[in-house]
Amino acid sequence: MSEAFAHVPQPDETPSPAYFAHIVLYTKNRPEMTDWYCKVLGGQVMGDTKGISFITYDDEHHRVAIIERDGIEDKVENTVGLAHFAYSYSSLTDLVGIFDRLTEQGIDPYRQINHGPTTSLYYHDPDGNAVELQTDNFDSIAELNEWFATGAFDREPIGVPIQMADIGARLRAGEPERELKKPLQK
Repeated sequence: MSEAFAHVPQPDETPSPAYFAHIVLYTKNRPEMTDWYCKVLGGQVMGDTKGISFITYDDEHHRVAIIERDGIEDKVENTVGLAHFAYSYSSLTDLVGIFDRLTEQGIDPYRQINHGPTTSLYYHDPDGNAVELQTDNFDSIAELNEWFATGAFDREPIGVPIQMADIGARLRAGEPERELKKPLQK
């Protein structure tokens, strides 16, 4: 294990995917799951057939597929498997807008945190899957790596709890995004 601080590495020659295409979730309750993902992601159903709902929120044919299956077991907490998946927004203003819209619809995050690299909100979907909505806290990889070099991330890799309602109020009052996204220390 290296003694160096966390950092975003330089890409190597290995071909990388052009983008992340979609996730597929099995459920016993497709209508509720489909509705939740449409609300949370601002998505629309582009196909709904034979027990499968295909949802998109951009020009990709589908970003989330919800498949209803009989005979599957409920999600078991604290077992090996996927912890969460995340969606990034281009600004704190957008993330605050999503937070406000979801709060008005009774969809509340179970965790709100400034991780250092990101400001993040965590939600549980109706089946208990964790979904992170985030925005980057740095304008460039160089700035992020400068912050990583301070060792702050290594000292506090999870981050610091925040209150998005307070951040939203400060943003609407005119405080700059850059100030509101600064990594916090405990």
